[in-house]
Amino acid sequence: MTEILKRKTDHIDLVLQQRLETKAQMNPWDEVLLTHNALPEIDIQRFNLSSEFLGKQLSLPFLISSMTGGPPEAENINAHLAEAAEELGIAMGVGSQRIALLNAGSSGLTYNIRSWAPNIPLYSNLGALQLLHDFSMTQIQRAIEMIEADALIIHLNCLHELMQGDWDTDWCGILVAIESVCAYVDVPVIVKEVGMGISAATAMRLVNVGVKAIDVAGKGGTNFIDVEASRTTDPRLKAMAEIFKDWGIATPEAVSSIRAKLPNIPLIASGGIRHGLDAAKAIKLGANVVAQAGPVLQAATESTQAVVDHFEFMEHVLRIGLACSE
Repeated sequence: MTEILKRKTDHIDLVLQQRLETKAQMNPWDEVLLTHNALPEIDIQRFNLSSEFLGKQLSLPFLISSMTGGPPEAENINAHLAEAAEELGIAMGVGSQRIALLNAGSSGLTYNIRSWAPNIPLYSNLGALQLLHDFSMTQIQRAIEMIEADALIIHLNCLHELMQGDWDTDWCGILVAIESVCAYVDVPVIVKEVGMGISAATAMRLVNVGVKAIDVAGKGGTNFIDVEASRTTDPRLKAMAEIFKDWGIATPEAVSSIRAKLPNIPLIASGGIRHGLDAAKAIKLGANVVAQAGPVLQAATESTQAVVDHFEFMEHVLRIGLACSE
């Protein structure tokens, strides 16, 4: 358990470091071009950005994506995120609740987080692999109840797991496990990746077993292959990370392909969303909600107000991007 806590702490530090190092790099959203609308015929400031997602109302089409759950320093981060989400009227997904369920430190991932954000959609989060090996259905339901969640996120992270050196290669039965969870829990199930993207074919398989929403979590944002390469001293893992560092489906491609095959599925765009213009592009491609994790982490280490300021600027740019494009 100490190793899990250390890994989660390393992830916070390395994601922040990666954010500083990759600001100037090419992003897949730069290749998506919107057509300028010279005659928008709309009051941009009064443009309604509220939306409904999985039966809950959002003031803005934003989701604070799952970030961190476990290390003690994450508690302040989660408090700032939850308080800001409540003030803004946006959704929030918590970090993995694995550590909280195994009683090794909750980092606020208990009822505390609901007390900070009593009115917003709040999403639980567990890893797909843990559905098979760590938790019973009762424990999975407990993860939902401990934060009074409105939905459960199940994250797919096969390649990320392999890069951690644990060598747990047995992913047989994951789809059946997800189907069982969908049938058992009393909230909608969202499935997301952690930066490698979800294809239209995989999304269709997930929807067919009862998944209610897809978060594509595509290539372009935080690169957990690089993160794990920075953590390890194993030369084989470093070599593997170099081989697979560009692996994955870019977020714009994942969004547009899933929307084409599944026109009615609630769809979250995450992965490489830097600002409100990227958010506008995602919505134009078919996303219902846009999510960020890495780009808001620095603000979350500072204060609730820093997180609010971040998303208020996102909103302002999103308004312009949607109003001034056809």
